[in-house]
Amino acid sequence: MVTEQMGAARTPGRPRSEKAEKAIIDAAIDMLAEGSGVAELSIEAIAARAGVGKTTIYRRWSSKEDLVVDALATLKAPIPELDAATVRENVVRYLAAMQQESHNRRTRCIMNIALSESERFPHLARRFREIAVRPRREALREVIQRGVDSGELRPDVDVEVAMAALSGAMLFFTKWRDNDDELPADLADRIADQILAGLRP
Repeated sequence: MVTEQMGAARTPGRPRSEKAEKAIIDAAIDMLAEGSGVAELSIEAIAARAGVGKTTIYRRWSSKEDLVVDALATLKAPIPELDAATVRENVVRYLAAMQQESHNRRTRCIMNIALSESERFPHLARRFREIAVRPRREALREVIQRGVDSGELRPDVDVEVAMAALSGAMLFFTKWRDNDDELPADLADRIADQILAGLRP
């Protein structure tokens, strides 16, 4: 009975806390998407935009870098289910998710920060790799390794190089294309077919 009463007493505070946290995260993301670099961001500006006090932010994050990492991590779509029967289908799913993220102005700022701010903010870069990059790398590594183990790919495939070739090709098109034309709908298929052709027995 006591436990129920204590739980009931805490419940009203949760929505307010979640609402404030979402407002803070959204404010940081919007400012980054609008072109602010991490160095230009300030807790004061984020707090003002989110409509909260600075102490509300500092109760949740010990530094600006930690806030930025958590904000960027919320933009990363869940890793797609990579449980298809073939390596090709799983690779296409993975690459298609990368392509989809490039369509959104807010999600594009993830790569901008990762590429431009890693040397100035090594703690941010390290935490972002742990939270958002490493799980995706591990998922792709597992797909390639399963293909090697099943014989769908050559036994001498360099898994790390294969991963870099696949994700790097999609990054080339999404990050460094010459214009703002819409990317081909079949881009993930084309990259997968081109690179996997060199990895098969």
